[in-house]
Amino acid sequence: MLFVATCLSTFFTFLTQSGGGVDSSALADQLWGSAWFSLSVMLILTAHEMGHFLMARHHGVDSSWPWFIPIPLGFGTMGAVIRLRGRIPTRDALVDIGAAGPLAGLLVCVPLWCAGVWLSRVAPSPSFSDTFPGQFSVWHLLGHWSDAAPEGEVVQVFGDNLLGLGLQWLVKGPLPAGSDLFAHPVLVASWFGFLVTMLNLLPVGQLDGGHLTHAWFGARAVTLGKAVAALIALAALLFSTTWLVWFLLVTFVVKFRHPPVADEATPLSTSRKVVCAVCFVLTVLTFMPTPLRFVAS
Repeated sequence: MLFVATCLSTFFTFLTQSGGGVDSSALADQLWGSAWFSLSVMLILTAHEMGHFLMARHHGVDSSWPWFIPIPLGFGTMGAVIRLRGRIPTRDALVDIGAAGPLAGLLVCVPLWCAGVWLSRVAPSPSFSDTFPGQFSVWHLLGHWSDAAPEGEVVQVFGDNLLGLGLQWLVKGPLPAGSDLFAHPVLVASWFGFLVTMLNLLPVGQLDGGHLTHAWFGARAVTLGKAVAALIALAALLFSTTWLVWFLLVTFVVKFRHPPVADEATPLSTSRKVVCAVCFVLTVLTFMPTPLRFVAS
């Protein structure tokens, strides 16, 4: 029921709030755009959660099926989760379960991103200047809270990450000066997939990245998680207020401690350390200082 509800919420939210993500007023085009968006988002989320689920079952850890979270705002979903009901046996198993989600999600997200780049048309980009601290940072908003709202049509600009930019260059080549991609619905969905991957790979608590750091560093992962939370607060202050929401979530909901595995004495194997290193690199490659901004065109 949650899966079906999330299919419907991603479809109708994208249709009503983004017009299907197409530059057309025809209802049929908007319906097709919303369908492509919903299908792509659900493929990415399903791959991510089934990676966790199948690896948990492989290691004999009792777990729920994925629970999808619909919401009639934003992208139509807050992602999906599985609940691990059994204790994880070893550090290696913890890495397998934690890394399988983001890696499986990226295996679907990367080709969808490339397809979305190919399908997106190049269009003139609204002119706006980057400032430091950013225009959507807590620092900037506190000093300019009384400013008048920008005039003209407001355009949503998606933040860049190194992985997406590199793939975009490979598929489309360098874009002309003063231009950008008018994002196809598949590109918007895969951008959301990058965002979900980035957030889950943050090395905090029981996030996917927190699984990896606990498996490798044990109790020291708590200190690392608190340091990452401080960096998230700094990102909210200097780059984007959206990080403030995530700071509150990791501090008061996710928190920093991680339940121990059954066999804490056996150290992490070299192969799993390689997996952790790959995931840490992917955290950097998918990181977006300012995930979203709204500018007047």
